[in-house]
Amino acid sequence: MPFAALVLVGTAVLTAMPAAADDGPRKLCTIKDSRIGESSGLAASRRHPGIVYTFNDSGGLPQVFALGPDCRTRATLTFAGARNRDWEAMALGPDGIYVGDIGDNLDGAWPYVTVYRIPEPARLRSQTVRATAYRIKYADGPRNAETMMINPRTGRLYIASKAFGDSLYEGPKKLRTSGFNVMHKISGAPFYATDGAFAPDGRTFVIRGYWDAEIYKAPGKKIADVSIPSQKQGEGITFTADGRSLLVSSEGDDQALLQVPVPASALPPRSPSATASDGSGKGHAGGPTSGSKKLSTVSLVVVAGVIVLIAGLFARRRGS
Repeated sequence: MPFAALVLVGTAVLTAMPAAADDGPRKLCTIKDSRIGESSGLAASRRHPGIVYTFNDSGGLPQVFALGPDCRTRATLTFAGARNRDWEAMALGPDGIYVGDIGDNLDGAWPYVTVYRIPEPARLRSQTVRATAYRIKYADGPRNAETMMINPRTGRLYIASKAFGDSLYEGPKKLRTSGFNVMHKISGAPFYATDGAFAPDGRTFVIRGYWDAEIYKAPGKKIADVSIPSQKQGEGITFTADGRSLLVSSEGDDQALLQVPVPASALPPRSPSATASDGSGKGHAGGPTSGSKKLSTVSLVVVAGVIVLIAGLFARRRGS
């Protein structure tokens, strides 16, 4: 076989090999900030690449922490005029960062709950920002909830209750600061829902429980199940900025921030020029992972080595 033919064979082998991919959950980093002991919700910034927001559960200060790709706190945002009675959820809307003081462990102890909003700062630094408050009621009576989502296309609010026979509620087209914003049940929700989020393009949304998650294309229309690694008390979930992965967190000290791939059936169309969410191609928040790049490089080296070895043997045979 001529050497040129060997090269063609090697090229064909390399082309036929499946592209290496990081197709399983992986640990991104560990949240070491001693102030964050009860990470109950997550929201991935689309304004500040690589930044993920989180907060503490009930009784803490009314603050949101901006975490970098290494889980180090880059900024602390204090909500002026807000109270952390039982903060349980957060979401990014078209007009800012929303936090839901929506917990009600006695299922009826609170006649209404509150959602707070602040504009997402253009410059990421620790600061105090005046919060806008929206009072929330449910059409069928008080509910305990830990899941709040904002549709990025419409800005509409959704809340999933947490109990046996969970329900998904939809808010009015536009929230108002006077009176009450009434939530109406539109479908069922996963068992013991602890957090949820819309995909960045608004095509789908995810709701998680302690043990797994479900992705929907519309209320009541599930399209995928997602397995989540075991966590101490898994509560937080959000889509990465490119919509191709999920980030999950847990309450407790020194807990890991995990990245879980979105199942193929629920993936958004990939842009031809898409790389990482921050344009660096380094893979944080849903871009190609460094691990998959290394595997692809190794595959190329191995195939090239085989070609060279076969060519050398062929040359020896001709010379003997």
